[in-house]
Amino acid sequence: MQKETILVVDDEREIAELVRDYLEFEGFNVILAFEGQQALKLYREHQPDMVILDVMLPKLDGLEVCKAIRSTSSIPILMLSAKKSDVDKILGLGLGADDYVTKPFSPKELVARVKAHLRRYRQFSNLAKKGDRLSFNDLVIDLNAYCVYLNDKPVALSAKEFEVLKFLAMHPNRVFTREEIFNNVWGYNEYGEINTVTVHISKIREKIEKDPARPVYIQTVWGVGYKFTGGNT
Repeated sequence: MQKETILVVDDEREIAELVRDYLEFEGFNVILAFEGQQALKLYREHQPDMVILDVMLPKLDGLEVCKAIRSTSSIPILMLSAKKSDVDKILGLGLGADDYVTKPFSPKELVARVKAHLRRYRQFSNLAKKGDRLSFNDLVIDLNAYCVYLNDKPVALSAKEFEVLKFLAMHPNRVFTREEIFNNVWGYNEYGEINTVTVHISKIREKIEKDPARPVYIQTVWGVGYKFTGGNT
């Protein structure tokens, strides 16, 4: 089996090399970049399976790098941030990042998240090969193309946004708590923040709902969680 390649981008060389050592020990192929422009160059050259990306980078910051990568690919992107505030985290997720970790972090936790994201990405990619398609009124979830169409126009979703939407759409009218969505989509229980689900639901609504404040496809069940109605209210 061919090794999966991970691009690690951090201007702190000690951190980047530490992450590389842990990932290589787990059998991954790792490429290092220490600033934003170099990261994009290596991304285009090597087409990695996943990117671990620091927010604060010289020349081109991590959020811009994330935006550029997400415009052409749905691979998992995990952001690193030294800031304790949620601002950079939410910005990163809004630009298409799938997850974030704050510094200082446990290398073992980081590896666990990497494995979970890649496992889920492989699972959805394998489903896509079957050519399955979910259709709900004007909304089409095409697993073969790993994309979504609204009124026959493509909708740009990140990998995790797609997985959240697909998971809910596979169980129409069933209510899921944020914890259930988190565990089923992210694939791990012990790490991460449940608020990530809320952020992703909000971004999906912005992209597929005519009026995100009055959602038709993904509705909130107050005090419980969310359900996918298929556009039928």
